[in-house]
Amino acid sequence: MDRMIYTAMSGANAAAQRQAVLSNNLANASTNGFRAELSTFRAVPVRGDGATTRVLAMEATAGELDTPGAPQRTGRNLDAMAVGAAFFGVQALDGTESYTRNGGFDVSPDGTLLTSTGLTVLSDGGAPITAPANAALTIGFDGTLSAKVGNQAATTIGRLKLVTATPDDPLRRGTDGLFRSASGDPLPSDPNARVQTGVLEGSNVNPVETMVGMIQTARQFEAQMRLLQTAEANDKSAGQLLGM
Repeated sequence: MDRMIYTAMSGANAAAQRQAVLSNNLANASTNGFRAELSTFRAVPVRGDGATTRVLAMEATAGELDTPGAPQRTGRNLDAMAVGAAFFGVQALDGTESYTRNGGFDVSPDGTLLTSTGLTVLSDGGAPITAPANAALTIGFDGTLSAKVGNQAATTIGRLKLVTATPDDPLRRGTDGLFRSASGDPLPSDPNARVQTGVLEGSNVNPVETMVGMIQTARQFEAQMRLLQTAEANDKSAGQLLGM
């Protein structure tokens, strides 16, 4: 009897966790540069006397969908899309160097280059980028930032930090939606990374596929709950027989 309970409880918990992942993906279907999170599970034996034959399903890290999102042409000078597997370097709210595919940039009142979500954009040297007052900024194909004030000639004020992960030090998604190196150390700037200007990368979430997955997961959860109800009914019937 308890084997059925372990199986149903494990399945219901796994379905609830998958539903949470799918819901988060669907909520970010219109977030620029968002990578759909994948969910997977692994079997874990239950430890303890008399429980060695019981197995639970535990959530495991599966990473994210690597497919780039659809390009969205904006024609804006401070919008850029990283080409290939490159990421933009930014400073997270906790002060660590992090990476994102969201290339929508703005200039703060004090001249600091920020992302559309308010994070500080880093240069290839790992420092914030500051633009001159009243300057018009443009981004080159290699991430170079040029500033032009009035009728003066354009001057280079820095280069966006573009990084490309390696198999030895891959990127891992954080709870804040940003990516960091697996080692925790800042990745070196990639001089070969390129960007498309006037373009933003959309989310790679497929809303229709995600909604179908949510419906399927909800049905799986209901099936597991019915198993628990069946186990409860069988337990009551066994108790009545023993009491006779």
